[in-house]
Amino acid sequence: MARRPDPRPRHQQIAAELRAEIMSGALRPGEQLPSTPHLVARFEAANATIQRALQSLKDEGFIRGHAGKGVFVRERRQFVVEATTYKTPGPRGYSYELLNVGEVKPPNDVAAALAISDDDDVIMRQRLLLHNGEPVELSWSYYPLDIAARSPLTSRKKIHGGAPRVLADLGFPERHFEDRISVRQPTATEVEGLDLPADVPVFRQFRVVYSDSQRPVEVSILIKGGHLYELSYHQAADHYTG
Repeated sequence: MARRPDPRPRHQQIAAELRAEIMSGALRPGEQLPSTPHLVARFEAANATIQRALQSLKDEGFIRGHAGKGVFVRERRQFVVEATTYKTPGPRGYSYELLNVGEVKPPNDVAAALAISDDDDVIMRQRLLLHNGEPVELSWSYYPLDIAARSPLTSRKKIHGGAPRVLADLGFPERHFEDRISVRQPTATEVEGLDLPADVPVFRQFRVVYSDSQRPVEVSILIKGGHLYELSYHQAADHYTG
């Protein structure tokens, strides 16, 4: 028995059911959705409620309407984003826009992860990651001042090879990273930067990158829309126990 009834409006409940079917493959890419009368009967809902649900899925890019033919699932599955610290730009692939660079006071959680005082400054680089020209991720990366000062990380230009190359050149090669992932509603900056539809939550990755001797050398806050993307992690088999 449910502890609490679903409080969402009926059209949001219906959109959630159809969205889950699309993401699981029960409704396949390119497949036509059942007719509106069929959905009305299935969900015991008014025609207007079904139309609101379908419009939400259209806004999110899950389905497409074709005049005179019907409504169809988008042609591709969710785009899988590799959870690496740097994605190599390339034609019809990833690209970066550098939005801001500066010496700033870090957020409290960033300072704690870098093992520095809240009063210490850090170098911050804010970027927008795109794939085939479409916004995928907003990120804010923070570097300890004693490592990054007077390095290319302070430059207001893109860095060939990204921060991993610079850190390696400085004697702090990236050895591994740890992610904490949460889901929340986006800020206005995130909605506008990622061109998000209404009511779409975001993934928030809080990533700490470590060098030798477990020295934290970078903390990044990565924001991705939760509607079109999946994160992919890989773990070597010899790390498993049990």
